[in-house]
Amino acid sequence: MTAELDAENPFAQPSTLPYRLPDYARIREEHYRPAALAAMALHREELEAIATDPAPPTVENTLEALESSGRVLHRVLTAFFNQSSSDSTPGLDAIEEELAPLLAAHTDALYLDARLHARVEALAARAEAGELTLEPDTAWLVHRLLVEFVRHGVALEPAAQERLRELNARITSLETAFGRELLAASNAAAVLVTDEAELDGLPDDAKAAAAAAAQGRGLDGWLLEHELSTQQPALASLRDRNLRERVHRASTTRGLGGEHDTRPILLELARLRAERAQLLGYEHHAAYVAADATAGSAQAVADMLERLAPAAVANARVEAQALEAALQEDVPGATLEPWDWAFYAERVRRETRALDDAALRPYLELERVLTEGVFRAAHELYGLTFAERHDLVAYHPDARVWEVFDADGSGLGLFVGDFWTRESKRGGAWMNNLVDQSGLLGEQPVVVNNLNVPKPPAGEPTLLTWDNVITLFHEFGHALHGLFSAVRYPSQSGTSVPRDFVEYPSQVNEMWAWDPTVVRSFAVHHETGEPMPAEWVETLLAARRDGQGFATTEYLAAALLDQAWYRLAPEDVPTDVEQVEAFEAAALEAAGVAFAPVPPRYRTSYFNHVFGGGYSAGYYSYIWSEVLDADTVTWFEENGGLRRENGDAFRARLLSRGGSLDPVQAFRELRGREPDLAPLLARRGLDAAATA
Repeated sequence: MTAELDAENPFAQPSTLPYRLPDYARIREEHYRPAALAAMALHREELEAIATDPAPPTVENTLEALESSGRVLHRVLTAFFNQSSSDSTPGLDAIEEELAPLLAAHTDALYLDARLHARVEALAARAEAGELTLEPDTAWLVHRLLVEFVRHGVALEPAAQERLRELNARITSLETAFGRELLAASNAAAVLVTDEAELDGLPDDAKAAAAAAAQGRGLDGWLLEHELSTQQPALASLRDRNLRERVHRASTTRGLGGEHDTRPILLELARLRAERAQLLGYEHHAAYVAADATAGSAQAVADMLERLAPAAVANARVEAQALEAALQEDVPGATLEPWDWAFYAERVRRETRALDDAALRPYLELERVLTEGVFRAAHELYGLTFAERHDLVAYHPDARVWEVFDADGSGLGLFVGDFWTRESKRGGAWMNNLVDQSGLLGEQPVVVNNLNVPKPPAGEPTLLTWDNVITLFHEFGHALHGLFSAVRYPSQSGTSVPRDFVEYPSQVNEMWAWDPTVVRSFAVHHETGEPMPAEWVETLLAARRDGQGFATTEYLAAALLDQAWYRLAPEDVPTDVEQVEAFEAAALEAAGVAFAPVPPRYRTSYFNHVFGGGYSAGYYSYIWSEVLDADTVTWFEENGGLRRENGDAFRARLLSRGGSLDPVQAFRELRGREPDLAPLLARRGLDAAATA
């Protein structure tokens, strides 16, 4: 590889757009590969210069030099991976497949360089001896770098390091392959309906979106596309039980055989991650992951999940009794199946609460929820204002750009919102950074939120489910974490915190979707302009704990399944793809969450978080973070809720600090004590677990 890059390549120079937004109007697919290869070569040269610097290590020539290196590569990769995840093409897939092992080798070149490690160690030794005074964020950076060097294998013997390089290259390639195959499998599993009568009960806007999806693929009829998770939104409204079963089975068999079988990939991933963990001195991959998270150990993770599971399943069984009674009114003698749950949960809610998603949807129009809900709450709490920048082009026509202004009117950063599903977009919802805030580099943040809401026909409103609303607030919580970052070093920016802490700020932001004043602001009928009836708002808020047995059980089942795969030794990972389902069933049974009407939120073959993403052995993070979240919600409530003073305190003590300190210390500074589990137990109706 050469560090030379054609001057005509858009990545040859930093973007001149506001906030250094990647210039997607100029970037073409063919620019990525040469830019990435040249940027890797340039970064190697920068690292070599640091490693061979004859001057004694200082903060400036070692830490700041490391933090300032690789910026061209960072520019290329953030633009590339954002586009490849949100608008993939065969060409982008091929580039990603080629780059994956090269990038793994590039990371190894940094962290397995004993010379770089020695320079950081020397700084740490001088600070320990009192010869050098480090600012707190710099001391934390030194600590984290030393941890990362060791966790990446710098202390291993040469032969072990060579095997580690092989493992990292293959693991990275497999992660890319899993995501690619899962996207193809999910697209192939979409259910085509040709008889409109089968769609009885599906809201008109959802039906129109399904018709548009079919038309987009050149098909006649209505195409019910899949979200990433097991449960699909259409199941809550479709009256045709046979169609509900078709949709559910299509969802839960993604990746199980056929042209896009993910099982060979995931088995090899589980085996290689287990081998890598043992090579680095850990019992298994789950232990390796937990050791560098706030959990501290795999046993701590197991203790929490095992404590919560019995109460969650007990609650789900109670909920199932009411649903089965409703089912038998329609189908005497029938057994409640997974494809029945959402439909009859809606019916029971309609009967007991006089409310359901179908009634709510006309009041939950995307644009208003975004501007009068998400943005309004951010204004009330933090003084933020938003101005859409129609002059700025993102990576896809559906992605929109807003400039975000701080309370004093100064520009804070850019927010990119990409809310609709499409065939080229991976499932789920997520936040990306396109530019990391950094005082050292003088950069301000550019953050992206992705959702997968069905796109309506042109000119029609996008109506949301209540779950969509929560997801919108959740992802914007991640965006705030990035936008409010006020750190010196780019590696500490925004969401650069442990995996089991990163969900905490985003989950806190969900609370504003439930705030009565915020709900009344955004919940307005999209046609009449009438506000949602006050009694509906009260009912909606009162029903918050409804269905928590199901929600907690399906989540815990997925988290426990993740742990089961990653607590295996290499030799214990199944070798035959036909063993995957049996292993999954046995794991769920052993964990006490094998309740047939409530399958895991993600089954193994489409569990992208842990096989294609960064959550391997870390899916527990959501519930771990929710302990902090629920406790913080209590803090907000104790201090008056949606008040600017509260927002400013949360921003200053936590959101702005990114990964510049121990994250649990940041929580302690906010709350004044250690986290309390009780608010989480109360929220999820798991109070019985408190004495378990």
